[in-house]
Amino acid sequence: LTIKNYHQDILLLQKQWPNKKFNAYTNRDVRQSVSILHQKGLNGKSLSRVLSSWRGFFDFLIHKHSFQQNPVLGIKAPKAKKNLPQTLSVDQIIKLINITDDSFLGIRDRAVMELFYYSGLRLSELVNLKIADLNIHDNTASIIGKGNKSRIVPIGKYAMKSLARWISMREKIKNLSQENKFIFLSEKGNPLGPRAVQYRLKYWAIKQGIPENIHPHLMRHSFASHILQSSQDLRAVQELLG
Repeated sequence: LTIKNYHQDILLLQKQWPNKKFNAYTNRDVRQSVSILHQKGLNGKSLSRVLSSWRGFFDFLIHKHSFQQNPVLGIKAPKAKKNLPQTLSVDQIIKLINITDDSFLGIRDRAVMELFYYSGLRLSELVNLKIADLNIHDNTASIIGKGNKSRIVPIGKYAMKSLARWISMREKIKNLSQENKFIFLSEKGNPLGPRAVQYRLKYWAIKQGIPENIHPHLMRHSFASHILQSSQDLRAVQELLG
């Protein structure tokens, strides 16, 4: 399939200039070919692959057939269109988070979702959060994010209230190991894993009547979108997200 696709890409170039020999191609010819293919509907991602095929082909001709130059060098495909990430509305977020279940799982899951939304955490950041990372006095948490970079994130008063309820419930877990410093645990006292969090989010979305494909990153996107709408401070949002 790879050979077939590369062959088709090279034929695309040849069809643009049927009477031109390969050693006569110039940088301008290739740019014009890209422009024509783009006008015909090839998107940036497809054109990147086409250019990669052409570049590799001319490299082969240089190494094996003594061609003097690669006319594809320095040419980039048009940028692919980026879709904005999906977000929940404020009303949907409130509906999702408003869990009135006072069971072990209900109290824990509400704290999970409040922290996701009010602090814009990544899934990995949330499951690795420890008791020592919380600063109850100023309502913040110390987060270790991607690339081992640390940042301080604020925790909203509603999220802090839910966290306090959960920490009280957490202390009631039987045979809770003193060495286990992770905030979010299962009923057996084990650290809550990413899959479990994903499953519980989907569970509550169905139970609360949210008709969206809920996943942890959607909460982060929604946090970023809503705070940007209210503050208009892109740099501050970037810092909060890490």
